[in-house]
This record gives sequence, C-alpha cells and structure tokens, in this order.
Amino acid sequence: MARRRKGKDIREFILRELADHPRDIVRVTADHFRITRQAVSRYMKEFISEKLVTATGNTSSRTYELHTLYQEQFEVPLKGLEEDVLWRERVQPILSGLPKNVQDIWQYCFTEMVNNAVDHSDGDTLGISVRGNASTTEIHVDDNGIGIFRKIKDECGLLDEHHAVLELAKGKLTTDPSRHTGEGIFFTSRLLDEFGILSGEVFFSHALGEEEDWILSTNKPENGTLVLMFLSNRSNDSIIEVFSKFTEDSEDYGFNKTVVPVRLARHGAEQLVSRSQARRLLARLDNFNIVVLDFAAVETIGQAFADQIFRIFDREHPNVSLIPIHMSRAVENMILRARSRRHTGSE
Repeated sequence: MARRRKGKDIREFILRELADHPRDIVRVTADHFRITRQAVSRYMKEFISEKLVTATGNTSSRTYELHTLYQEQFEVPLKGLEEDVLWRERVQPILSGLPKNVQDIWQYCFTEMVNNAVDHSDGDTLGISVRGNASTTEIHVDDNGIGIFRKIKDECGLLDEHHAVLELAKGKLTTDPSRHTGEGIFFTSRLLDEFGILSGEVFFSHALGEEEDWILSTNKPENGTLVLMFLSNRSNDSIIEVFSKFTEDSEDYGFNKTVVPVRLARHGAEQLVSRSQARRLLARLDNFNIVVLDFAAVETIGQAFADQIFRIFDREHPNVSLIPIHMSRAVENMILRARSRRHTGSE
C-alpha cells in the first residue's frame, strides 16, 4: 500500500512540476524523492505511452511537455446570453472528467465572468477558450466591449485605470449595485490558482500563494476585456472553504473581510507618503469588518500616509479592524508611531 501511494505521489509531482521543469524534470523528481533517475525515467515512459506527456530530443537533451487533452474555442453573441446555459451546454461537458469540487469552482468562476461581460461590457461578442492537460485547465473569456478598467474609472470617477484595479482588488465594487454585489471578481481570483485581466493598457494578476497582486502596463492598448483563469485539476479547495476565509462569524457567508495589496495604491516608482494616497487606499473599506493590509513589496511609507490610515481612519471607524501584514521594519515602525498617537488630537 505504501509503495502504491508513493508511486501516486511521484506521478502527481511530475505532472505538477513538469511545466516549470521541461528539461530537468527527471533530476528534480529524483532529488525530491531520493530515487534513481532510471526510476523516474520509467514513470516518464508510462506518461508518454498514456499520451499524457510528449518528449522531443535525444536522451541527453530531452524536453518533456504535457500533452493537451482537450481544447475548444468558440464565439457567442452577448445579447440574450444566459451564463448558466452556456456553462451547462458548452463548457461543463468538456470538463466532465474533473473532480466534483474542481467542476464546482469552474462553474462559479466561469459563470461570474460571463455574467460580468453580459451586464457590464457593452460589447456584442464573447470569445471562449478552454484548454487542459493532465495537470491544469485554463479558460479564457474575451469580450469586445469598453474594457473593465475604463468602465470602472469612468463610472466611479477614479483617477485612472490603475486606480480602478485597486478598487477592484478590494472587492464589493460594482458599477450596477442594483443587480450586482461586486463580489464575483474578488472571489473568482481567490478560488483559482492564477487569475488575470488584460484590458486597455493594464494587466492585473493574482496568483495563489503569491504575497502580492501585481499590475503591468502593456505597450499597446487592447480592446475589450480578456480574463485568464487557471486551476489545477487536482485542487483540494472548495467554494465554501474559500468563502469562509473572507467571512467572520457569519452563518450566511456575508463578505465582511478583505485583503488589500497596499502596493496597488502606488503609481510606478512613487513612494506612499501622502494623505491623498492613503484616502484612495481607504475608500470603501468601511464596508468591511476586517481589513488585512498587505504591505508586501512596500519598503517604506510616509508619516502622513501612516497617520491617515492607522490614527485617523482607525479612530473614525472603530468597528473596522485594520490588520497590517508583511511589513518591513521601516513600515512597522511608522505604523507603531501612528497608532501610539491614536488617542491624541495632534496632526
């Protein structure tokens, strides 16, 4: 039994790590499990015979690649589109061999992103791409509308599209509050291993296990919105477990906790020093009970920035718990200084 289990662990390790180690997966696996390279090579031969992996090159320079098991692309008109029907008739049959919890995650994420395109994009066509191998499935949802970051910027009166990303990352943001809660993108990005949005001149990405979200400025504006989603076929997550991370003592899974990447309040190489920057970061955070402020990749902050958050906002919103994490020593000292003056009237 133990030998069979180890064999299963080795197979799962290879499938999980192969994309990052196409040329040295045999060595990496042998080192990890302390087995011979010959033993690992036998597993690779099994994968090739099962058509899960392809190999090119001779023995000394062999490159392995996960074989694509399913791939479909199609376009549908947005007018009158019902996301649950699209899932049930076109996408779920492609993913029917995946575990139930993985299919449930995909159903939630796919239908949320399609519904966003239907209700918000102002486009007329939606492109869908589904591709999977023995390790991972990826789904792309691509509309030809106005662009999500531009839409948020225009309708919420924000500074620019980078500011729109910051607001989107907080959660509970919607341009149509009568029909939407603003939770879909937030939870979708947390359910998946990798999640990205390319729109206009901005690319936003969130990856499981990464300490920070990040933004790239693209060289060429893109029309519409492209959503990129990736999930391991062997994910152990469930929707309820992920939702529970952002609820606190809430039987109805009320969304009352958020994690805000502080670095998204920064433009380019500028430092976070001003009260206006802090106010942008704090906008709408009084909608939550618990706010985790993630200072990853932020080396320093200014006195005014810290004071606005950890003294003034803290004092004016006693029901909101601010929890800073991933602080450098300089950031931590500035926060401690601001909090020590919380009960004073000095500015």
